[in-house]
Amino acid sequence: MSAVQYQIRDRIAVITIHNPPVNALSLAVRQGLYDATNRARADGDVDGIVLMGAGQIFVGGADISEFGKPYVAPTLWDIDDLLRAMPKPTVAAIDGFALGGGLELAFHCHWRLATATAQLGLPEVLLGLMPGAGGTQFWTRLAGPESALAYLTSGKSIKAVDAAKIGIIDGVADIDLLDAAIAFVQGKVGGPLPDISSRTDRIDGVDPAIFDNFRAAQAGRWKGLFSPERIVRCIEAASSMPLEEALALERAEFAACAASPQSKALIHLFFAERKAGRVDVAPAKGVIDRIGVIGAGTMGAGIAMAVANAGLSVLLVDIAAEQIERARQKIGDSYANAVRKGRMPKARADAALGRIAFASAFEPLADCDLVIEAVFEDLAIKQQLIERLNVILRDDAIIATNTSMLDVDALAAACRRPERFLGMHFFSPADVMKLLEIVAGRATDPAVLAQVVKLGRKLGKLPIVCGNGEGFIGNFMLDRYGREADLLIEDGASPWQIDAVMHAFGFPMGLFEMRDMAGLDVIWRIRQQRHEAERLGRYPLVADKICAAGRFGQKTGAGYYHYEGRMGAPDPFTDDVIANVAAEKGIARRSVSDAEVEERLLFAMVNAGAQLLDNGIAQRASDIDLVMVNGFGFPRHKGGPMFWGEQQGLARIAQRLADWAVAEGVDRWPLSARLSACASGTETWDTDSLAA
Repeated sequence: MSAVQYQIRDRIAVITIHNPPVNALSLAVRQGLYDATNRARADGDVDGIVLMGAGQIFVGGADISEFGKPYVAPTLWDIDDLLRAMPKPTVAAIDGFALGGGLELAFHCHWRLATATAQLGLPEVLLGLMPGAGGTQFWTRLAGPESALAYLTSGKSIKAVDAAKIGIIDGVADIDLLDAAIAFVQGKVGGPLPDISSRTDRIDGVDPAIFDNFRAAQAGRWKGLFSPERIVRCIEAASSMPLEEALALERAEFAACAASPQSKALIHLFFAERKAGRVDVAPAKGVIDRIGVIGAGTMGAGIAMAVANAGLSVLLVDIAAEQIERARQKIGDSYANAVRKGRMPKARADAALGRIAFASAFEPLADCDLVIEAVFEDLAIKQQLIERLNVILRDDAIIATNTSMLDVDALAAACRRPERFLGMHFFSPADVMKLLEIVAGRATDPAVLAQVVKLGRKLGKLPIVCGNGEGFIGNFMLDRYGREADLLIEDGASPWQIDAVMHAFGFPMGLFEMRDMAGLDVIWRIRQQRHEAERLGRYPLVADKICAAGRFGQKTGAGYYHYEGRMGAPDPFTDDVIANVAAEKGIARRSVSDAEVEERLLFAMVNAGAQLLDNGIAQRASDIDLVMVNGFGFPRHKGGPMFWGEQQGLARIAQRLADWAVAEGVDRWPLSARLSACASGTETWDTDSLAA
């Protein structure tokens, strides 16, 4: 079937885009539109044009398979020029959604009609891009600069009813969309055609201060980003320059955005998310409908809310009746707070709350398809719980552990059906955080893995499949980068210097700030359980001594920092601990530059990611990037540590690691085999990047 279909109905040419699933503007579609538009113009039996999409979708935007490749004519600009010069009336009939280039295509028609359920938007900023085919100019001239600033710099979509109110569409069809569009365009035959260049009513007398005020208000949110400022510049031009000049500026700014490192990084993450969670097995059989969660603490309650928010029933179990009551109260308060702050409609919150049942005994779990344990992070406690579940659950039930650090295979050994056991590591708060590490043990049935990945997507999560290894992906990365930070403060840096460097790089929170917020005692116990002081050649002592002093972070008013409420300040106590540890170890502390701090911490992160690939814990480098961006605050506009490492040059990173290994020992700098091979050009690590 042709990508663009052409038919005449009542002297109106109906041009229909047919490129499932979203009618993306591929080369075949662009060529078809170009030919059909010229045909309609030349056809004496055609009085006007209706442009629409098949499958109840107008156009979802550009063809993502063309990202990063040369743009082949006819371009969207070529088609838009044809539509603007069309002497016959044209109307875009919008159903489903018109996004990005799809909305810009509709803008170049004389009028736009939409169904009541249609969504419209220009989301290019989310990929580090900006509208490049008239979007900034048409939206501003049709709806005014305030609206354009709000929608185009955020990438938010707008419902058709609201779009009609602000003026970017001309009406909402209350009958069949095609019938309405044909009737509409027939009514315009022989009459005057609107010219966007003459639409100045929304831009006359605009106060230039609105642009500077908007920039100032968004400065913190846009830190490190490239395209939002370019969008503002083009909206500002739409309010003050002739249309053709402003369109030329928009095209130039679009090209600059497309060439920017930020756009390459964001597009890399876009493709990474599309691949995440792929499991090379047949589709899973069976449906997970009934879910149980054991442990009604913060994590268990959050997981229960995540399940309920997705429309599934969940049973939250804790043998401590008082803990169940606390969880019941906390969950109710959380939904009430979401309603009060406008984050969730009351009806939706009430429905979600109604899907959560509570119990203080394990027996009601007997009919669950999946049970997720979220009890205390202790191997023996979890093993005892799993042994008890062996007796209660059905043979086809799946058991998942929410452990963040413990050995999934050691836990699976306690399970009567280890092939139906795996890890589901939610990130806190579980009802908010998007990331979900799904950990396959040695015995995990691939079909079970696929079934849980499918559930993860249903929960609205980003499922990353990984193997069973120390810390899985995220906590292994955090441990290795954190260990280097711990050694650096013994060598001469300070926690506040390191946190400031990470802030400057783009992290929303420094490493030591994050530790204080999470609580230092939990990871202290894990270090003791793993006997790290005996295992590691040079064991960092500062964290242990801070904990031994009863300083566990924000919850005790002091950790690395001293706290008044949630506000932390550098603490001389920590300086003294660091100085004493260095003296005890015989370390002559030195001045460490900010540049060295950044290089050591980030190169350690890249090497750790490569080690995960060495050991088969991570399936692909882009999965590591997704974990670090979505779980640990690595700046999204830099693409994640593996993508960032490619941009810096892997040969340079490998050489620096080798130099440090000679000076400081291979225990501190164990060079990954994959990184070494990638640095020499004999391998790649499959980031699917656009760096080349």
